[in-house]
Amino acid sequence: MDGHPICDLCGGAIEPVGEEQWRHGKGRVAKQVPQQTKDLPAYREYAARLSAASRLRSLGARDNPYLELALFLANASPDEQRLLDLESRRRELASLFSWAIPTEPALATLAKYAPLVECGAGMGYWAALLRARGVDALAYDVAPPGRGARNDYHRRGRQPWTEVQAASAASAARRHGERALLLCWPPYDDDAASYGALRAYRGEVLIHIGERDEGATGSVRFHRELRLNWTLVEELELPHWPRLRDRLMVYRRNPQRQPLAERDRCFECLRFIPTGAIGRCDVCFNLRPPALALKVGRHRVEYPQEVVDAMPPALRKAFAASRNRIRRS
Repeated sequence: MDGHPICDLCGGAIEPVGEEQWRHGKGRVAKQVPQQTKDLPAYREYAARLSAASRLRSLGARDNPYLELALFLANASPDEQRLLDLESRRRELASLFSWAIPTEPALATLAKYAPLVECGAGMGYWAALLRARGVDALAYDVAPPGRGARNDYHRRGRQPWTEVQAASAASAARRHGERALLLCWPPYDDDAASYGALRAYRGEVLIHIGERDEGATGSVRFHRELRLNWTLVEELELPHWPRLRDRLMVYRRNPQRQPLAERDRCFECLRFIPTGAIGRCDVCFNLRPPALALKVGRHRVEYPQEVVDAMPPALRKAFAASRNRIRRS
């Protein structure tokens, strides 16, 4: 619920403290690692490795500390993984490195399509690994992270792993049509980071690192544009976290572009609604509000009364108390 487990009696946030043992806590909003997790030998080893990786200021041709840390967590036992809280570790590592985990086969595939321009490069981790291996790669981000800079996806306050220039995805893609365009984990709810960059790009090769179709990466319009006007020519599976399906996908532009004609409509009144929106329009929502509604990113998810009635009592309580609940005015 909101990214954290809940108590099956009261619906409150809980956190693991031992094998099949839990206690009430603050859920995903808690920033402190529970003491029981800190006492875990696997966590102490992980924390030592993370600290050593954080102190690195450059990467060599054989370095890939992110992959090493991710594999260490993946090899932990199921009980250890539960106590380690893999979702928190994923966000922790993504903030320092990248939202996708590079491998040598993935880097070798990217090298085949060099020179590259990466838009939304974040910490520049992929670009740093590529440059360390002699690959020509430029890196851009609308808000390069670092001390004094605000970037909601990378909050550790350190400088990027390599030079990341400041520019929007669209302007950088438009500027470098002679290079293959690399988009690594563009946010699903940010049209400008994926669809905007793709439409501005004048080159022939796009490399998307993330999930296929309307998953966790790329906006709805981005994936519709890919299906209509680009052809998948190469694909490689990447290491991924639970419930994710990261892949490296190489596309080539089709000879002739077809316009996006698909429009989304409210399923109740059939008015047009923003592309990728879920369910009903605002007019129908306000006229006939559902029993429960939650905000999920830029979308709204509605639950009719019969669905709410069928929920376990604890889940109903958790939904009712959720910070993402849309309350009637």
